[in-house]
Amino acid sequence: MKKIFLFIFLVAISFCSKAQDSTYAQRLGFPKDARVIILHMDDAGMSLSSDRGVEKVFEKGVANSTSVMMPCPWVPQMVRYIKAHPGIDAGLHLTLTSEWKDYRWGPLAGAAVVPGLVDSTGSMWRGVADVVKHASAEEVDKEMRAQLQRAEKMNFHPTHLDSHMGTLFATDAFLQKYIQLGIEKQIPVMFPGGHDTYISDEMKIPDNVLHSYQNLGKKIWDGGLPVLDDLLNSSYDWNPPADIVKNEKALAKWRVDLYEKAMLKLKPGVTMVIMHCTDPSSVFSEISDSGDKRRADMLAMLDAGFKKFLKDNGFVLTTWRELMERRQKIK
Repeated sequence: MKKIFLFIFLVAISFCSKAQDSTYAQRLGFPKDARVIILHMDDAGMSLSSDRGVEKVFEKGVANSTSVMMPCPWVPQMVRYIKAHPGIDAGLHLTLTSEWKDYRWGPLAGAAVVPGLVDSTGSMWRGVADVVKHASAEEVDKEMRAQLQRAEKMNFHPTHLDSHMGTLFATDAFLQKYIQLGIEKQIPVMFPGGHDTYISDEMKIPDNVLHSYQNLGKKIWDGGLPVLDDLLNSSYDWNPPADIVKNEKALAKWRVDLYEKAMLKLKPGVTMVIMHCTDPSSVFSEISDSGDKRRADMLAMLDAGFKKFLKDNGFVLTTWRELMERRQKIK
């Protein structure tokens, strides 16, 4: 009898060990060594240029996911596009900051309800540090729910939630509210809770923080939602050389080369690759000086050579919609 119990105990240990070693991609039914990616376009709804860039890539490029900044002026146009193209992978880019100099927006919950989220102009704070300094987790929760409520009122049902400028990752209290909302509403949340090899190497994340992320990943999974194994979120720091910004061919090649170099470092698992595909108009520079690198993202995702690179290297494209469908099939 003791031998039987010992055998069962060893089998259980072996099973747990394998479960811990497996990627979330495996748990969702992808092949063991698959590098599964979501090519994700942030900032839809922020401006007409943002919307046009996202739309061009959806129609002619390889990026296959986006998220909408609900407090921003061009949301109605983007939502009309989403509703006209059923099946598009579109989430909420939960927005707690308003970073530009003159092009600003305020909280949907209203300044009187969330006073800690607004500056002296009535707009959201420009930087994450000010949100942390002035806003409570309860105010953050109210604003997230107001943004979700607006989407639902527009008959836009988001495939996932993520965080503009990473504000929801700035404190544990904010992060807990974000995860709680996703689990409560059964909407996937963007969260790298797996092996996190890329972000660990690039951002030099301490082991204790990495361990806490993995614990939160387990909480999200146990709450019925899919979890990312890793995150590639470095492209916004890639600033184009001044001598190529007016040459679309050179700009696209420069950006594609950077994406390919970064993506070859990815390990098996589900990784979200974040970018900001934009087709800047003549007035976009009045909003931001980031137009060139945003245009470069759009051009890279439209590039036939980049599409071939993905195929030749065996990358598997997925969406948040597909990940949730797979998660729902697992008990």
